[in-house]
Amino acid sequence: MSSLDLAVIGNCTISALVDRRAQIVWSCFPRFDGDPVFSALLDSPEGQTDAEQKGIFAIDMVGMVSCEQTYLENTAVLVSRLTDSFGNILEITDFAPRFKHYDRTFRPPMLIRRVYPVKGRPRIRVRLRPHYDWGGCPPNLTRGSNHLRFVGPAYSLRLTTDASVSYVQDERPFVVDRPLSFFFGEDEPLRSETDSTARAFLDSTVDFWRDWVRSLSIPFDWQEAVIRAAITLKLCNYEETGAIVAALTTSVPEAPHTKRNWDYRYCWLRDAYFVIQALNRLGTTKTMEEYLTYITNIVDDMEAIPDQRDMPPLFSITRSPDLEEREATALAGYRGMGPVRVGNAAYTQIQNDAYGSIVLASVHAFLDKRLIRTGNRALFSHLEKLGHRAIEVFDQPDAGPWELRTKAAVHTFPSVMCWAACDRLIKIAEAMGREDRAAFWRENADRMHRVINERSYNPEKGTFVSSFDGADLDATLLLLAELDFVKADDPRFIATVDAVGKALRRGDLLLRYDVEDDFGLMHTAFMICGFWYVDALNAIGRKDEAKELFEHILSLRNSFGLFSEDADFTTGELWGNFPQTYSMVGLINSAVRLSRSWEEAF
Repeated sequence: MSSLDLAVIGNCTISALVDRRAQIVWSCFPRFDGDPVFSALLDSPEGQTDAEQKGIFAIDMVGMVSCEQTYLENTAVLVSRLTDSFGNILEITDFAPRFKHYDRTFRPPMLIRRVYPVKGRPRIRVRLRPHYDWGGCPPNLTRGSNHLRFVGPAYSLRLTTDASVSYVQDERPFVVDRPLSFFFGEDEPLRSETDSTARAFLDSTVDFWRDWVRSLSIPFDWQEAVIRAAITLKLCNYEETGAIVAALTTSVPEAPHTKRNWDYRYCWLRDAYFVIQALNRLGTTKTMEEYLTYITNIVDDMEAIPDQRDMPPLFSITRSPDLEEREATALAGYRGMGPVRVGNAAYTQIQNDAYGSIVLASVHAFLDKRLIRTGNRALFSHLEKLGHRAIEVFDQPDAGPWELRTKAAVHTFPSVMCWAACDRLIKIAEAMGREDRAAFWRENADRMHRVINERSYNPEKGTFVSSFDGADLDATLLLLAELDFVKADDPRFIATVDAVGKALRRGDLLLRYDVEDDFGLMHTAFMICGFWYVDALNAIGRKDEAKELFEHILSLRNSFGLFSEDADFTTGELWGNFPQTYSMVGLINSAVRLSRSWEEAF
């Protein structure tokens, strides 16, 4: 079974990953990109014993022989049912509280674990071992009558419980003969009764998620998969600013023993187009609107920096572009495969698709009549400046969509995204009644289209290629029809889809590309590329083949219905950061495109 057979809980402020033993093995405080006080996921050298573990929150059932886990239907609430060798049964319910309170959304940096004896007299041992400074600093411990404080160098965290504080502190086994609750989070006293508060928070959180799911516009087919993907996408949304992170983890390598491991707890502009597309299809307009606010704030930021010409490809969830990369040496790494990285040096790269990513995402602000915070002349003016920059750089070399660190070329996908920026500015100008500006952008878009057509199509191969005047293929070429650069029935696009499938498909999955890069050849497949291929097959009329492949890819989800970034194309084992927004977006988009309509189904 994959080591990434993990469940995710959260409330759009914090999140946590729970393993198949009901242990919390990853959680950052006080937000997604913070210090992982529970970091066992990245500190698991071979041969490590339970006694040696740090950065973990375990509620161990003494003598446990099985652990069955499931989400409460249509929620982000996880229930683990543990059984011991004597037939005693215990349930652990894990969640992060989230609900409406005083016309505001209550989503504190807090995890709640509720323990309930179902049968017999189960015994548990609590191992609560948060660590600070990326595993390098154990906390100082203080205690009260019903709480423990974990004091760190910069901040403190608190456990409040109606279990024996002494038993928890000493990690001593004890019998569970009544419901128990564990509140872990910010260092504030719980000013209400523990058990009733935990029950009330649980009920309200369940109600929130089920109401949220009810508001989704989902396809008829693959409903459960889409719902779980949508909830997961929402859990990757840092709601305070509207940002959506690429994943909730750092440094889970893309393949065993590779240096391809990065920090993904940030917001990539490239993801904007795909995330907005998926959110729009599901009708989650509020999350989409908040994400648009985050992006348009970035546009305003760049306008305020006089000498800033190139748009960074990623930002922190609070919009800082400075994500200096370093290594956390106190953690051994995922399955002992270090290094563990904090920050991401890709923020310094030139990635020219950023301009198209922002404009394509921002189109909704001008054209979607459901939105309250709509686009205006000031935003249009800022977007036009990005369009001018897109004109300047569309035929210039960059690091490309795969963020190559030592190689630069004029990559087709960024060039097409620069064209798409100008093409969508035509639509925005027309919506605003600015035909003069529409004419300007039309003239430039047409010129760029001619150049890209000429330079990115290889007549000898009969396909589009991944860089100007090149011969190699990569999976982003599957997006040319989706971006409206070509029609899906264009023979050149059909030939490109065939060629990409033959060159990059491995089993049911696709590589990003099949040439050596900064780190050699690829050893795992990139999940979203498989979904892009499914969508491209469907677009060119091979719908049955697309559906069959889609079902095969779905079968690679872990037992909780979640994807990471990558998978071994032979065994299907999941690798890469988790859960991966890109992968869940790909699932949603493909399901919506392939599903029968509700009218067809009845």
